[in-house]
Amino acid sequence: MSDAPEPRRTAPIFVERQSYRRRRLADSARFLPVLGLLLWMLPLLWGLDSDGMSTSDALVYVFAVWLGLVAAALLLIRALGRGGDAPQDDGEPR
Repeated sequence: MSDAPEPRRTAPIFVERQSYRRRRLADSARFLPVLGLLLWMLPLLWGLDSDGMSTSDALVYVFAVWLGLVAAALLLIRALGRGGDAPQDDGEPR
C-alpha cells in the first residue's frame, strides 16, 4: 500500500456556454443604471465651453438617453427570459 494522497476531484474550470451567457446578460443588466447615470451626467460637462449647448438640445439628449435605456432594458429582459429556467439553487454558498 502506498501512502500517496488520493488526487482531488476539482470542479470543471469552464462553465456551460448558456450559463456563461446568462450571467453576462445579468451583469449587463446590473450595469445599465450606471451607464444611464453616466450618460445623464454628460450634459453637465457641456456647460464648461463658452458656447455651451441650448437647453432644448440637452433635453432632447436626456430623453433620447432615457428611451435608449428603456429599449436596452427591454432587450435584456427578453434575452434573460428566453434563457429557460433559472439555475436551481443547491443551497451551497458561493
